[in-house]
Amino acid sequence: MPLRARQRCHAVLTGLTALVLPLALTAASAQAAPVPAADTWTEVGSDRADPLTESQGLASVEVPAGSPNRYTGIGTIPLGLSARGWNHVGDPDASYDGHYVEPYQRDDGNTKMFRVQAPDGRWSEYVHTLSPGEARNNSWSAITPDGQWMLSGEWGTMNRLLVFPTPGVNPATSPSANLPQAATVHLDHAVRDVQGCDFLDATTLLCSSDDPEGALFGVTKPLLRIDLSAASDGTADVTGQVTALRQLPLRSACSGSFEAEGVDYDRRTGTLRVIVVSPGFCVLTDSKTYRFTRS
Repeated sequence: MPLRARQRCHAVLTGLTALVLPLALTAASAQAAPVPAADTWTEVGSDRADPLTESQGLASVEVPAGSPNRYTGIGTIPLGLSARGWNHVGDPDASYDGHYVEPYQRDDGNTKMFRVQAPDGRWSEYVHTLSPGEARNNSWSAITPDGQWMLSGEWGTMNRLLVFPTPGVNPATSPSANLPQAATVHLDHAVRDVQGCDFLDATTLLCSSDDPEGALFGVTKPLLRIDLSAASDGTADVTGQVTALRQLPLRSACSGSFEAEGVDYDRRTGTLRVIVVSPGFCVLTDSKTYRFTRS
């Protein structure tokens, strides 16, 4: 989420502590018809998303067994990281062996950071120095099913995804060395404001887009599918075919601009979850994590 969006969320949350405001209720916004696509993801339920701790991203963790789902938000950033300038956390992911990765960004400098928790609970930090032309935003991380490689993306209108060795998992990585970009996924269709991606299988990604315009796919806030030409192994670039599957749910007691956030696919249950933050004051009351299953 860019600085302008973070400022909106911060302003709403700060105002809550100082003011008692009436809710200006309006009719719930209508959801646009789904875009025809190769497969269908049907909404099966939702849970309230806490605006402080569940408003940026989410991940299911398989190891250790019985681990709870993880979430990120403004309130999950450790004070020590924030004091060092890492003031935004994006959509995390976890490898199947239990390494949990959070993407961080800052408002200045030429680096982005991935914070990793190993299955034994220990944390470490891996910093990436931006390549020429690379945007500073660090909105999400998505770990390949084999655990060795990690995809990430940039904010804005983009025709690529970035590939890194998975920090803390790939033996080529070290907290004391720069985390290098290993390869690129070249997309056949531009995407805008991707907030999260997760692997459905080795060559398929599901992504949430916060696109507010709708010109790229004929619908705003789409759920995207990206089919890779080959499994990404970090040794060569691959291509990605982009398809818009449907519009994400946009329902709230308030009218205004919604924000699509992180995404998670849990292979154990076949459940896809996506966070959608409500507009205005309703960010506090009816933001949701929506659940979908494939049909």
